[in-house]
Amino acid sequence: MRRWDESGLAAFLPADTVLGQIEAAVLVTDQLGSLLYANTYAVKLFGLPDDAERLAGRSILSLGFEEGDLGEAAELVRQVLHGGAWDGTFASVRPDGSRVFVQAQAVPLRRSPGAVDGIVIIARRATRRASLRERDRIGLLEQIGERLAGSLELDLTLRHVAETLIPQFADHCFIDLFHGDKLTRRAQTNAQGWTPPPGSWARVGEQIVYPDGHFCQQAMALLDAVVVGDLRGKRYPAPNAKSQRASEDVGLVSVIAAPLCARGELLGVMSLGLSRLTDREERHYDADDRGFVAAIASRVAIAIDNAMLFEEERRTALAFQTSLLPQRLPTLDGLEVAWRYMPAKPLETHGQGIQTQVGGDWYDLIPLSAGRVGIVIGDVEGRGARAAAVMGQLRAALRAFAQDDKPPAEIMRKLDDWCRTLGTTAPESPGQLDPPMASCTYLVYDAWSRTLSFSNAGHEAPLLITDGEVGELEIEHKGVLLGVRGKGIPGLPTYREEIRRLPPGSTLVFYTDGLTDRRQRLDGTGHYTEAEAVEMLRSAVRAVAGADVEAIAQAAEEAVPGDIDDDMAIVVVRTSHSDLASWECSFPAEAIRVSEARRQAQATLTRWGVPAKQAELACLLVSEVVTNVVLHTTLPRRRRRIALEPAGAGHMAGVPPPVWEKEALRVAPPPPPKQFTLRLRRGAAAVWVEVFDTDLRLPRIRSADETDEGGRGLYLVDQIASRWGSRPTRNGKVVWFEMPITPAAGD
Repeated sequence: MRRWDESGLAAFLPADTVLGQIEAAVLVTDQLGSLLYANTYAVKLFGLPDDAERLAGRSILSLGFEEGDLGEAAELVRQVLHGGAWDGTFASVRPDGSRVFVQAQAVPLRRSPGAVDGIVIIARRATRRASLRERDRIGLLEQIGERLAGSLELDLTLRHVAETLIPQFADHCFIDLFHGDKLTRRAQTNAQGWTPPPGSWARVGEQIVYPDGHFCQQAMALLDAVVVGDLRGKRYPAPNAKSQRASEDVGLVSVIAAPLCARGELLGVMSLGLSRLTDREERHYDADDRGFVAAIASRVAIAIDNAMLFEEERRTALAFQTSLLPQRLPTLDGLEVAWRYMPAKPLETHGQGIQTQVGGDWYDLIPLSAGRVGIVIGDVEGRGARAAAVMGQLRAALRAFAQDDKPPAEIMRKLDDWCRTLGTTAPESPGQLDPPMASCTYLVYDAWSRTLSFSNAGHEAPLLITDGEVGELEIEHKGVLLGVRGKGIPGLPTYREEIRRLPPGSTLVFYTDGLTDRRQRLDGTGHYTEAEAVEMLRSAVRAVAGADVEAIAQAAEEAVPGDIDDDMAIVVVRTSHSDLASWECSFPAEAIRVSEARRQAQATLTRWGVPAKQAELACLLVSEVVTNVVLHTTLPRRRRRIALEPAGAGHMAGVPPPVWEKEALRVAPPPPPKQFTLRLRRGAAAVWVEVFDTDLRLPRIRSADETDEGGRGLYLVDQIASRWGSRPTRNGKVVWFEMPITPAAGD
């Protein structure tokens, strides 16, 4: 080193004369990382056992890098030997076991221009605050990155961020997001579980307005982080007086506000604060913290933007699916009904990544003729938009088929055929159709006779609750999934119809497999088996067997713990404890019986308390339907034509005998008289009238000309009744209509 004397002549000083005086460690290594030089302070800083002169030849690893910082040491050597500089913080363990945090800078050593001959390291002891900050920041960024990557649910994402920053970096964390032009608090976490007084700091879900000059307002206006090192030195305007008072009471001393921006759009603002809630060595933020929080805010903003996009996609898919399901509970005579639909959480399952998790589960209750009800529950295989779309088509098709009042097995066969028409072209086999598959149970319940007829297509049997005991509805023919026949599998059994009679007050609990399939155990050791889940479901339902259907549906929903891996549907129906009003009578199919049928219908409706005007209209339609049945059921007498010949005529060969034709009309004996049956059913808001006969021909409305004497009866029924129709029976048909009951004025 050059030294200047008083005469201006230069002399050279030894390096130790200068480097031994400074409060910094100076080390020089060769290309292999072996020490060539270390000054006196390096021995003191790293607690090395030898004097500086005796350290030559030792490896740079003798500086005592912690195991977690060995990667930092390797990066230092690699980066500097390639001509770059390295700057960072690491921890060194001294020979006596103590640990020191070191801030170091390393640069290449070049004795001549060109190749790098070694490394020069200048190191100082880091202050406790700086060293802890550096390591804490790295850990915080890692934790935040992991938590942001682990969820696409917006509220969960925000909560994870706040919980990560509290209390390690802040005592208070607030995240406010714009919803339209309104700023709303979406997350708030305070250290030590502290809660601000009511009406002071905005709570989650409340709108917040920052006044001009507030640090959060400045951050959003400048689109840059704002640091207030000491709030006591400058008063910032608060949203309200109570908010200012709460800040003073909790001892808020320093804050940082950072805007949340993604794709060039301001999403909101994140603010952090330090107060007296925790015991800290440093209670003030500085410029270094500003850059760190800005880095966090940029990551949080991207995660928020992704979560908002995902939530929007999920809401759209969920709205699409729920729009295909029944929107409100129908009023049904003789049945109490409750239902639930729960989409799966957007979690990562089956190696398919994070999804919107909408699926093809569906249910329906279909009003049928004479107060009967069609009950449907099903599950389309797969998930996503295609499963939901297939579900919507199947539900619409089944509703249309059900209006024909055909037996459940026949409807199930038609639905299976319909599945084949829904096939889509698979990418691996462009020439073939891939029909969807679905499980389904279709049941028809008659509340007056308490009979349940059903057909099953591979769906799980519902639970049956009778007298507090929980079992399963007996299903002999489970059937195959809808759409399986479209796969070309031979020898599959056909769908069968089964009939059961339900006792008064019995309850059926229908569910899809999302309720019992792949639930994560609470202890994290795999999943519950299906048998375990079903047993938990039975226990939960048994505990509330005497409660109302809503309580049973809620218990079923919560029976198996853990997030659901697939969407699920639950339908609970309970039969009436009391019998519903019904009357029926059979009459000979003769025109004279029309007035008698009307008279008895009038008496029955009056006995049931039906308002007079509505009873009169109902009896008018009874006359029309019964007259139509009598006209088409009574067969005309058949007349046979007989030709008489004289005795012996036609015996001469080859000679055509003279024939005297004489026509005699012989009347065939009359057939036994046929009958029709009139049946009336009383519901809470309607009366159903059914007329049974043995004629197989179904009636239809036809347009009558002005000169026609008939042809207007069914037209009249169509205009007056709220609904009407006909359905085949085993012995003929039944024509029915529905008349609403509205209380008359004064009733």
